[in-house]
Amino acid sequence: MQVTKDATILDIIKAYPYMLDWFAHYAPEFEKLRNPVLRNTVARAATLEAAAVLADKPADKFLDDVRTEIAKQEIVAEETAAADGGSGAGSSGTSDVERQEALKAIIRKLHDGAAPEEVKVEFDALTQQVDSAEIARMEQALIAEGMPVEEVQRLCDVHVTVFKDSLEKSAAEADVPDLPDWHPVVAYLNENRELDSVLASATKALDTATSADEGASRDAALTDLAAALDDLSHIDIHYLRAENQLFPVLETHGVEGPTKVMWGLHDDIRAQLKEATALASAGDVGVLAEKLPETLRMIEDMVYKEEKILFPTALDVILADEWEQIAHGDAEIGYAWIEPPERVEGEIVQTASTPASGPAEGLSSLLQLTTGALSLEQMDLLFRSIPFDITYVDEEDRVRFYSEGERVFPRSSAVIGREVRNCHPPASVDKVEQILSEFKAGSKSTAEFWIEFQDRFIHIRYFALRDAEEKYCGCLEVVQDATHVRSLEGQRRITDW
Repeated sequence: MQVTKDATILDIIKAYPYMLDWFAHYAPEFEKLRNPVLRNTVARAATLEAAAVLADKPADKFLDDVRTEIAKQEIVAEETAAADGGSGAGSSGTSDVERQEALKAIIRKLHDGAAPEEVKVEFDALTQQVDSAEIARMEQALIAEGMPVEEVQRLCDVHVTVFKDSLEKSAAEADVPDLPDWHPVVAYLNENRELDSVLASATKALDTATSADEGASRDAALTDLAAALDDLSHIDIHYLRAENQLFPVLETHGVEGPTKVMWGLHDDIRAQLKEATALASAGDVGVLAEKLPETLRMIEDMVYKEEKILFPTALDVILADEWEQIAHGDAEIGYAWIEPPERVEGEIVQTASTPASGPAEGLSSLLQLTTGALSLEQMDLLFRSIPFDITYVDEEDRVRFYSEGERVFPRSSAVIGREVRNCHPPASVDKVEQILSEFKAGSKSTAEFWIEFQDRFIHIRYFALRDAEEKYCGCLEVVQDATHVRSLEGQRRITDW
């Protein structure tokens, strides 16, 4: 059965009779369950969520304890059955398709509330080895079959735990490629080694702050913790490179599931770091001590997912010339905690965003426009100088152009040709698709938003583009850092300049 918060105590006892003794020992209030009358009346109506209150436990903790006990008992039962001559579903004779279906079934059980210990037995019976590519395909298939990205994201930690032994084994047996110093994966790995030290500093600062007495010593410790969190915030650059450089190329090779899941996890980490910084500034040591360790663990787990799943998958599918283009775009976005890799002449190819010195052939010819004529050279200069961030998405929802003017959000040439829905965090994809749907239907022509971002006021607008016959021709996104404009008061005439 599904062990959820809505299951009743009686449901659990009927499905798993051994849980009666467990409940009775778990909390004094549950000793009454030994009375058959109470068991068939109160326990029939009491859900696990309600029972958690009686046990004086958080609902999530109580639910997890129940699932864990059931999983332990089931593992013992399976091991006993195996010792008595039972057999599991071994991997011999299992096709790739069958194994993928079995792997997805395991994750669906986690989705339905099974404990990791329970499904790990099934996984071990299925196979002793699964590689990063197989996990990537499984995540992608689950999303394609309708499981929400957010749900796969929520289960990501759990299913990596289930598959961890096999991942370690396959990674140990795999040939580690000899990568040149400029290679993007080398930069990611170098950042991760620096991140180990940053995480250690943050952990030490938190321990000092939580153990310090109120007064000057705690204030000093909070100052150190704020500095450590500021250093840790540079992880955003690490994630931005992955989202804007690595993920788009993986998508062209059909690897989309893991990129969506990881982007969502990136956003969770960003939000939690922002909250931790605010708590440190407010001096709220108690809440910091409760929440920050989980954030630090999430970051550590993300390093594991990168190095055991993301990077091996990328190295397996991305071509050599694509890595060279990624390396160039990475330099445009920047690096966290490390110096930019040295660029060896000839190892980084020219891309659309890295023209050779001097105007390209044909730039001097004029292009006739509705209200004038410009050379391609002039148009290129104009788009590189306008004080806005402009992106054009064509009628097929693919990014075809972005300006190089005053950018608010990072872009690189890897975004060209990418589906626009893949350029947004999973949490906002539904709204992006709704806007485009309204634009195509002709029911809307504009969408406008404004946000506070890194102490700046950002104005974001979308415009539907239509030809003379009102045919939809794509969408224009205009992003402006309006902080300065918003602060203006009174007037200043040109004669005052």
